[in-house]
Amino acid sequence: MVNSSHEAMHRIFQEYPGLLTGVSEVLGLSFLQPASVTVLPTDLTEARTVERRVDTLLRLDFEDGEAVLLLVEAQSGKDRDKPASWSYYLSFLYAKYKIPPLLLVVCQDRSTAEWAARPVAIGPRQWPALTLHPLVVGPHNMPTITEPAAARVDLALATLSAITHAKNPAVDGILKALSTALQDVPEVVADTIIEFIAQGLGGNRRAAELWRNPVAVDLSFYKSYLSEEIRDEGRAQRGAEDILLVLETRGIDVPDDIRGRITACDDPELLRRRLARAVTVPSAQEIFAQEDDG
Repeated sequence: MVNSSHEAMHRIFQEYPGLLTGVSEVLGLSFLQPASVTVLPTDLTEARTVERRVDTLLRLDFEDGEAVLLLVEAQSGKDRDKPASWSYYLSFLYAKYKIPPLLLVVCQDRSTAEWAARPVAIGPRQWPALTLHPLVVGPHNMPTITEPAAARVDLALATLSAITHAKNPAVDGILKALSTALQDVPEVVADTIIEFIAQGLGGNRRAAELWRNPVAVDLSFYKSYLSEEIRDEGRAQRGAEDILLVLETRGIDVPDDIRGRITACDDPELLRRRLARAVTVPSAQEIFAQEDDG
């Protein structure tokens, strides 16, 4: 299961390796759909040396017999040590597999993306031995796919668009387009997209809520882990609101600490018992009397 925006930025290429084709078109390149894809080990550790791991590593084999190693790195900020690491990864992989490696860096902010895209010359200024030149996608060059029809054409690209634009207001339109587009696709496809987007939005709480609403309503027929979690959260929230409404209607003061404890509960059965007590308790604190005594 995807559990962070970092993972969503690179693991989407594991789930949809053909996504490189859509990304390459955005970047003005011409990678065709691979004939086959092999997920390779990401551990680049050498014996008795520092452990090194890439985020995602794929082998793409094409109909014409060519092959490419696709190394996908999710980058959340500038890191002066990264160019050296990336150069090592590329050199190591080429030495190990004898297949041309391609580094693709996925970012969620323009500043990091522009930093990552800079060519880095390795060697003396008179004659650099190597030049690191990653492909980079981020909010500066990924399209904002805001039409459901366009999202349906390439759901993976639309999902990556939402992830890379997670920190921008433009993400609103992308999420709306995707929520509409997903109503017409099989559940097994929608489940994966739903969870990638939910995790890829990271710390953008406003966008996360914007995504959760249509998932809970428009996509309520799906039974994915995330969809079920969202509906459970909705039931818990309504249960807490009912308790507070009963207390306030009875004119009982609800201090902030009591309110916080009520709203923090996500146990439907416990909320039901508290609601029953809310009808008769003389004070808000008494809602928890039996629990605290136990």
